[in-house]
Amino acid sequence: MTRLLFAAFAATCFATCVHAQSTESGPLATPAGQLQFVRVDHDYVAMLDKESFDRFGANTLTHFDDIGNANDTVSRTLVQTDSGPVLYDLRRRPPLVQRSGMRVAVKRVFWQGDEVVMQSSQGWFRLKGGVMTKLQSSKAIYH
Repeated sequence: MTRLLFAAFAATCFATCVHAQSTESGPLATPAGQLQFVRVDHDYVAMLDKESFDRFGANTLTHFDDIGNANDTVSRTLVQTDSGPVLYDLRRRPPLVQRSGMRVAVKRVFWQGDEVVMQSSQGWFRLKGGVMTKLQSSKAIYH
């Protein structure tokens, strides 16, 4: 238990890879083009250069962006949907879409290499390679 608390404390202290949530619908500059979220009925449509690549249900738009080092573009974004978080990897075209398959309300996101670590009211989770797992206490420190 102390290891889990230490990991949570360390993650909050080294928040260099944390990005605040956003409700901006865009357009947002990405390496693959201009990302925009458009409201259609009760859903949102994710569009890249005015071409639809995903549709998701959500009452409000909330996303967490990973800002790339080169020219401040959004390289990845984690979007909160009604069915759980969805990761868009915008470093390639067409963008990679990874659905978490778990309904969790994300509070904070940490970008760690090719994985996303997120905090929710249900604990800490990791999304890597399209697989979402609940994190247990470990010696890993996320920053």
